[in-house]
Amino acid sequence: MGGTLAYYSTQGVDVHLICATRGEAGTVDPEFLENHKDIAALREEELRCAAKTLGLASVIFLDYRDSGMPGSEDNRHPNSLVSAPLEQVAEKVVHGIRRLRPQVVLTFDPVGGYHHPDHIAIHNATVQAFHAAGDGSQFPHAGNPFQPERLYYNALNRRRLRWLVRMMRLAGKDPSRVGRNKDIDLTALARDQDTPPHVSINYRSVEKRKHQADACHASQLDGRFSRFSLLELYWRLTGRRDTFTRAFPPVPDQYRSTDLFA
Repeated sequence: MGGTLAYYSTQGVDVHLICATRGEAGTVDPEFLENHKDIAALREEELRCAAKTLGLASVIFLDYRDSGMPGSEDNRHPNSLVSAPLEQVAEKVVHGIRRLRPQVVLTFDPVGGYHHPDHIAIHNATVQAFHAAGDGSQFPHAGNPFQPERLYYNALNRRRLRWLVRMMRLAGKDPSRVGRNKDIDLTALARDQDTPPHVSINYRSVEKRKHQADACHASQLDGRFSRFSLLELYWRLTGRRDTFTRAFPPVPDQYRSTDLFA
């Protein structure tokens, strides 16, 4: 959702990021680790570079360890996000909400975008924190109560994703093994329940800034997409828009808006 974050920062909105981990379970080519003590330090530097490019007001780390992809050994690390009790993570998010006092809270959808365990865990913690932040009887040591106005989930366009899966198969490519580490299954994502695109944010005016922020994450990029690659075509089909499902206050599935604050 970098395009959305950049768009609102240029509109004078204070945009803050709470990040649960530093991505230390990822794989990195050796040349990227020069002048960095470990993957976590590298990934933090890349994230801060992206945040500065997008115009974010702050980045806050919750200091959990990256849990890795489903079924990996990293899932069982004692400091991993998925090993932490939900109440503990939610309290940290509540503390952030009560300190920053945001009107709007954004997080992953219930399946974590692409089934990443940490994305699902922080989704669950954020949902609980959103509803608890305004209740002084919950997490009393996490600051003075404050209730944000709205909660949104990043919504994936699964209709286009199903089209991409069909095109990859026709091209002789395996849609169940994509990404830098071939550990993302697009076929499973395409089967997930559709999430209503209640809000569509056109970030065309800040597209260059978004791409510059993407480039900050150099260790996670597997080279540039070729001009005619199917993945590049998919991103072009999204029309330079981010879409969001409004989780609270609830709205009908057919609700449509072009502003998170409308």
